[in-house]
Amino acid sequence: MPAEIESRERFRLGVNYWPARTAMGWWTAFDGAEVGNDFARIAAAGFDSVRVFLTWEAFQPAPRRVDTRMLDRLVIVADQAEQAGLTVMPTLFTGHMSGVNLIPPWALGGSDGDDRFRVVSGATVARSGLRNWYADPEVGGAQVLMAGAATAALAGHDAVWAWDLGNENSNCVIPPSRSSARDWLRRITAAIRGADPAAVVTIGLHMEDLEEDRRLGPGEAAEVCDFLTMHGYPIYARWARGSTDEQLLPFLAHLTRWLGRDRDVLFSEFGLPTYRRGDPDGARARRESPSELVEEQAASAYTRRALDALLGAGCTGAMLWCYTDYDRAIWVEPPLDVAIHERSFGLWRADGSPKPSVEVVEAFAGVDRTDGPDSSEWIDIGPEEFWGNSANNLARLYGRYRESEGATSP
Repeated sequence: MPAEIESRERFRLGVNYWPARTAMGWWTAFDGAEVGNDFARIAAAGFDSVRVFLTWEAFQPAPRRVDTRMLDRLVIVADQAEQAGLTVMPTLFTGHMSGVNLIPPWALGGSDGDDRFRVVSGATVARSGLRNWYADPEVGGAQVLMAGAATAALAGHDAVWAWDLGNENSNCVIPPSRSSARDWLRRITAAIRGADPAAVVTIGLHMEDLEEDRRLGPGEAAEVCDFLTMHGYPIYARWARGSTDEQLLPFLAHLTRWLGRDRDVLFSEFGLPTYRRGDPDGARARRESPSELVEEQAASAYTRRALDALLGAGCTGAMLWCYTDYDRAIWVEPPLDVAIHERSFGLWRADGSPKPSVEVVEAFAGVDRTDGPDSSEWIDIGPEEFWGNSANNLARLYGRYRESEGATSP
């Protein structure tokens, strides 16, 4: 496994990417020139990396077949990133995304799944449970095939930074046991490193993987991953101090490192859905999602505070959610038809104009990492006790963390 990242390394600054025009449909409606233009804009703002998502159904239409057209498009994406001076983090088996679970038809028919999220398959909402890929040999074997094929397509490519084993997988299915989670992690990482021995691997964990024990958390991930990632949004945390509580993010990073055997942590998702004063669409969205949308200037101030806090926490970097708002033409499609706030998480508006947070990124870009704090005395329990009542412990420890930091905002 590669050595730990040195503390004087540059703080990575990245963004999660879907195009404005097509969002989650971009692989089937692919436009290489559009990607190139988007990546040039991202690089010009000071970003150095992009997280992209391989929609599972597009890349693997059958359990034993990976679509070579999609692999060719993946190479084009990496080529465009390299041309723009960016690196990419491809995310496999997507999977959970923005309030829906995008699942191939052949991976349906089971009894698993999260009732909070609609299942979308074949571009329509499916009334079906999911087969559990940690326990189902056919689905798990299909994922091994896809992981190996995707990695082989990009093996040795200079633009590839790391491979992500999934986006918030526990919102799709939860391993039936900790041992099944470990077995799955070993199988997928073996497929990746078999195709490219130099590959760097992580997995997209999120706040809910700490709020409850979903059997694949930082400890299990640390056994195979080169670094850990965490996602966090105060708008989704009942125990946060409001929608712009930036202290939530370094707290989650500290806990992830503590539970993950002191492995380095990249905060690979944070952001806010926004509205703009005087904009009719923004006013309408504000009425429909009053507790979630934040005015653009307030979101910009939050972005600056969040980046400073994650830097101070010793994170290896941060990736904002997300590149752009989505074009009105696709608001009728899942997930945007129901998840109103998901339409406006972008740093750029759908017409390509920058929001105020872009200036924050430009001013922040290029800083070096820090070592983070020397102690975490606010953690007064061990990992086993934490997992015994993780939801309550998380909220309680957050209060202790804020007190130790002297936090008063927001």
